[in-house]
Amino acid sequence: MVASAFAPYEADGLRPGRVVRVDRGGCEAVVADEDGRVRSVRAGTGPVASRDPLDNPCTGDWVAVDPGQRVVRALLPRRTAFVRAVSSQRSDGQVLAANIDQVLIAVSLADELDLGSVERFLSLAWESGGQPVVVLTKADLVPDPVTLSYLVQDTEAVAPGARVLSVSAATGQGMDTLAGLIGEGAGTAALLGRSGAGKSTLANALTGTEAQRVDATRDRDGKGRHTTTTRDLLPLPGGGVLIDTPGLRGVGLWDADSGVARAFTDVEALAEECRFPDCSHDTEPGCAVLAAAEEGILSPRRLENYRKLLRENERIAARSDARLNAELLRSWKQKKALGRHMMERKRGPGQ
Repeated sequence: MVASAFAPYEADGLRPGRVVRVDRGGCEAVVADEDGRVRSVRAGTGPVASRDPLDNPCTGDWVAVDPGQRVVRALLPRRTAFVRAVSSQRSDGQVLAANIDQVLIAVSLADELDLGSVERFLSLAWESGGQPVVVLTKADLVPDPVTLSYLVQDTEAVAPGARVLSVSAATGQGMDTLAGLIGEGAGTAALLGRSGAGKSTLANALTGTEAQRVDATRDRDGKGRHTTTTRDLLPLPGGGVLIDTPGLRGVGLWDADSGVARAFTDVEALAEECRFPDCSHDTEPGCAVLAAAEEGILSPRRLENYRKLLRENERIAARSDARLNAELLRSWKQKKALGRHMMERKRGPGQ
């Protein structure tokens, strides 16, 4: 896919490159020379800069690089992308990782297990096009194997179709299984999660390096300190690469209709049995989803979070549509003004 997408740029002397890191005004990319040697190039992104954050280069992107001028001339189409809403008050999306095969969702067992957060990350992971894997980190802090087993089972119950692993980078527990899982096919895995989930420690253990700085969590609240401040593409010993990302304080949905459906396949399956096809699963008679919740088949907490994520996604979609309409209107007004200006020039002065 990369070769075919890059083909139109080859005649211009450009080289294909993979973005390793992005910062203001530029990026670092690994580029293969004509003789096959791979080198790191610092390249400006001015030629492809866009007002829309979704259209700007991101870690994991494939780009066409001008090695002489050291600039990115084109952003190649993405296979997959993990996208979140920039904030709950804005209608912009942000790409956290591109061209990914697996999404590792790091969840710390040092804190109380937040199943709602797991469902939120899973919704975006499924929407990305990658295969989600929920990684319960710091398993060494749960010494009772029975308790740990229950935590894994509780997570599996809200993660249909996703693999759930409990690991400890400190003791090595479960790390071989995780390394083997993401090493299959030598693809790209993205590591995401909340601050303090132990992603940097996990990244170092998986890469066999000290590529990422690690600090202890704050004693007063156990929160992370954002030791990772950039999204970095790191090589894995067995082949493939890992994209490590900064800890997230929040992760808003972004155009994740199908992702929510994949994360809640149990609720979606029940909904097919509802009396009305447009059932909102609130107060309608003959609602199979409500009946399942009343009978204890479906967790009320899970149903409420399902409703919450659907509402949030609808709000984001509405704001996004409003922004698109505003941009189209602005563009139309600019073209209209330009048309009037050209007509006045054509008529000449005094006409």
